[in-house]
Amino acid sequence: MLFAAALSLPAGAQEGPIREVIQSQIDAFRADDFAQAFTFASPSIKGLFGTPENFGTMVRNGYPMVHRPAEVQMGELREVAGNLWQRVRIVDQAGRAHLLDYMMVETPEGWQINAVQLLPAPDVGV
Repeated sequence: MLFAAALSLPAGAQEGPIREVIQSQIDAFRADDFAQAFTFASPSIKGLFGTPENFGTMVRNGYPMVHRPAEVQMGELREVAGNLWQRVRIVDQAGRAHLLDYMMVETPEGWQINAVQLLPAPDVGV
């Protein structure tokens, strides 16, 4: 039990700064400020998309719930295979809930978003 608690300390200590980065990027998306949103992406993401405009197009088309969320709730920050993953629940403009995992990396510029995974919707029923 003590070992499990010790493992959660590094992730827990980073929770505030990581959540701030994700929320700041979402705020930039809400303002259609893709240049600012792009600053929160990791070097590998920046290399993949090249420009804030390309990045913005990908977000608008692939993650519309992130571009225009009605509600954002931060969930658990976890360490998986040495990587930190922040769970985020987003409610879109139509009222549908989406769960996403944000993979975070620490860079000389601070915490940055290295990947976002849209998680499958939980099964409904008995």
